[in-house]
Amino acid sequence: MAKRLEGKVALVTGCGVSGPGWGNGKAMAVLFAREGARVYGCDIHLESARETQAIVLSEGGVMEVSACNVTDPLAVERLVEDCTATLGEIDILVNNVGTACMGGVVDQSLEDWRRILDLNLTSMFLTSKHVIPSMLRKGKGSIVNIGSVAGIRDSGVAYVSYSASKAGVLGLSRSIAMQYAKQGIRSNVLMPGLMDTPLVRQPSLSMDKGYQTASLDEAMAKRNQQCPMGHMGDAWDVANTALWLASDESKYVTAAEIVVDGGLSARFT
Repeated sequence: MAKRLEGKVALVTGCGVSGPGWGNGKAMAVLFAREGARVYGCDIHLESARETQAIVLSEGGVMEVSACNVTDPLAVERLVEDCTATLGEIDILVNNVGTACMGGVVDQSLEDWRRILDLNLTSMFLTSKHVIPSMLRKGKGSIVNIGSVAGIRDSGVAYVSYSASKAGVLGLSRSIAMQYAKQGIRSNVLMPGLMDTPLVRQPSLSMDKGYQTASLDEAMAKRNQQCPMGHMGDAWDVANTALWLASDESKYVTAAEIVVDGGLSARFT
């Protein structure tokens, strides 16, 4: 069976991981390389990106990496220029960078609001702005935007900036899809639900506070209980869906919003 991304160039933002294990970006970059793509990955933490690169290279794949703050317009422009100069015109863009900040509309600071909107939404605007011309030169392309079920449902946890930014991803992605459909460029949103990745275990997210529990273990247990399947998903659930969206197998899929949540969003009211 032919590799599903053979001959394609993929740019994956947030290809590192925030702790031990597999995050979404790391899993997507490794899987894409296994499927034949030449991968260019970026992360604000270069050493983390290099750890992902080392896995790809050890398996005989092709991956280049660089440090990039994807909220910086000039840095994003240079990132795309380096990717195309190094690996060629871009077939696949995965917008994976994002984080959350607990807090409702009254208690969250304006600084945190702007920081989350910039990281989760403006970064996708910037990468798309600079990658789409490369895709137009190739005559096709696939953009995979990592959203969240928080963009369409309320989870019962107050993180207003995260929910707003992920709702914004839907509008951005849909607009791109409609504008460039006739040029062969597809844009879709992959919306994970409650996932067990290193990011959600970071103390900076205050998961224990958000879930009103005394420990991280209790927070993780509650997240598992919320899922209809009885457990959270993992990075490979995201990566395998992203692979399909990136490949030609989904060539007639654009402006779609695909949930990867084990049925979680069907339960919320």
